[in-house]
Amino acid sequence: MSQQVAQVETLFLHERGDSYRVVARKNGSRVFHGSLDVKETSAGPRPGRFRRNTGSSEELRDPTEFVDLARNASRIRISQQTSKRGRRELQELLDGYQLDAAVVRTCRYCANDGRYAPITDETAIKTDREHICPDCAVEELERELSYKGQFTGSAQDRLEDLLLEVQDLDRIVDLLSGELDPDLTQFDVISATVDDVDPVKTADLDLHPRLKSMTESRFDSLLPVQSLSVRNGLLEGEDQLVVSATATGKTLVGEMAGIDRALKGKGKMLFLVPLVALANQKHEDFKEQYGELGLDVTIRVGASRIADSGSQFDPNADVIVGTYEGIDHALRTGKNLGDVGTVVIDEVHTLKEEERGHRLDGLISRLKYYCEQRADRTESGYDGAQWIYLSATVGNPEWLAGRLGARLIEFEERPIPIERHVTFADEQEKLRLENKLVKRAFDQKSSKGYRGQTIIFTNSRRRCHTISRKLQYDSAPYHAGLDYKKRKKVEKQFLDQDLSAVVTTAALAAGVDFPASQVIFDTLAMGIEWLSVQEFSQMLGRAGRPDYHDRGTVYMLIEPDVTYHNSMEMTEDEVAFKLLKGEMEDVRNVYDEAAAVEETLANVTVAGKQAKRLNDRMLGEIDTTQSVGRLLEWEFIDGLEPTPLGRVVTRHFLSPDDAFRLLDGIRNGLAPYEIVAEQELADEEL
Repeated sequence: MSQQVAQVETLFLHERGDSYRVVARKNGSRVFHGSLDVKETSAGPRPGRFRRNTGSSEELRDPTEFVDLARNASRIRISQQTSKRGRRELQELLDGYQLDAAVVRTCRYCANDGRYAPITDETAIKTDREHICPDCAVEELERELSYKGQFTGSAQDRLEDLLLEVQDLDRIVDLLSGELDPDLTQFDVISATVDDVDPVKTADLDLHPRLKSMTESRFDSLLPVQSLSVRNGLLEGEDQLVVSATATGKTLVGEMAGIDRALKGKGKMLFLVPLVALANQKHEDFKEQYGELGLDVTIRVGASRIADSGSQFDPNADVIVGTYEGIDHALRTGKNLGDVGTVVIDEVHTLKEEERGHRLDGLISRLKYYCEQRADRTESGYDGAQWIYLSATVGNPEWLAGRLGARLIEFEERPIPIERHVTFADEQEKLRLENKLVKRAFDQKSSKGYRGQTIIFTNSRRRCHTISRKLQYDSAPYHAGLDYKKRKKVEKQFLDQDLSAVVTTAALAAGVDFPASQVIFDTLAMGIEWLSVQEFSQMLGRAGRPDYHDRGTVYMLIEPDVTYHNSMEMTEDEVAFKLLKGEMEDVRNVYDEAAAVEETLANVTVAGKQAKRLNDRMLGEIDTTQSVGRLLEWEFIDGLEPTPLGRVVTRHFLSPDDAFRLLDGIRNGLAPYEIVAEQELADEEL
């Protein structure tokens, strides 16, 4: 026996079959690995056949070497996994040489592989009715993951963290098989918070008598965010940026100001939203609520005079509900909107979006110019508009309020808690889990007596229909491709609790009013782009309503190592934890040349020589001289007047590239369908 082997710190003995595994360790490393057979003699158990493991083979050694090894060990440990008979035999063998040994818990996987790994209650991982060490448990988990496919990066890190936290490998493996163990899927809980705000009594509000009577009949006092807004000058005409979570009542802030001013003859209300679906819902709600007060309500979406609801646009109405593009089109084409007393911009965080942000920024500047020019020209006493900006999520509200010239009303109360869950599944497994989650929610009632209902967000209209068909309980797809009557039917069925779920694309994220208790993310993509933290927060905020539910529940069904378009740099599991841990993005606007030129052309069309003034007050910086130079070069303007070509370009919200592509198609004699096909191909390449 060499000196190195003879002087060891720990001698470890572990039963394996009819033999005992022998491991000697020194300075944290294994210095001997072999096996021992024990034979019975008249003096009791004694060393029999003794072998040293050399890697690919075994080397027979003199049995007395085992005794030398044991005598030169600082401590001897016998694995607790050894049978009672084996422990007794080893103890008797060592007693024969007056050697002491202690029985310890060890990892059988390690012992079978010739390693010594003691485990404790704090480190032991349960699996298959025994306990193993964390290293072996992680190896086993990785082996299971390899069977399932490409579990890498963030998904694997999450599962390994869960394994060490719950110390149960079988539960983690069950999770991979679609088990919805809430203790494992739950990532965190966003607690309910209460901001201590003294409510304003509706009887104390300085409202038009008809609006006051309606308000008092609906509730005795305002909600906290509404009270804060009123105390900070809402009804005195103060411009405000109201930032508050979904379902806290911020929409009524804009309505209250706008309807009051309309009834008092201070100008009509424009209520602007980003999506046609949301505009249609608000239009119907306002007609029902405020038509009773004698107000005319109309809708303007896109370039059409006829809305999806079948209503014809009336520019003389007291209340105009519109999409951003609908009102902007009216401005770009010189329509008279009359005296505008209140402008409510809902979902104002749209300003940060790459494609639509500059257009909303330009719309705000152009609409402010319209109101200012109207006030300068009118002799009716009209003095311009009050501006109310609404958002559930803004990363830099102080900066945004300052740039918009508005007072910040920020309210952080969350009426009920939201549980956020993460689990992993492929596309087909997701369908099974969604069915299970929808059924589980719908089979339960809250303390308020309402069934649990679900919104499922996915990334395509086709997937909406696929998921809805797979759900056993009644459900419906809901997206912008459905006609108005179909969407209204779905909305009514959901409100009547006739549907267990709606499956939707981004159409619902911006606030269409479905009182769901549960939100499921079938994917974290919308179209070909990953969700932003702001979009994610907005969408999960749809889960749980204080008047209906006791809590909200959010499930993210993540397919590891997957992307939905070759332009996506991150995988879905990486995006998931970025969203869960991420901070809200700031509203910042950096415009490329195309965006700067498009907005400058629109501002020239609306304001002529004063276009630079409109450019200068936009959130994004625009080099007016450079943009005007481009417009002159491309013959979109003549002087500071749009050419006929420029008017067509701005009327149809065309980017310069879109305009040139259409022109090239026309000049090359392409058929209209060929031009459209070229445009579609170009959009897909972006």
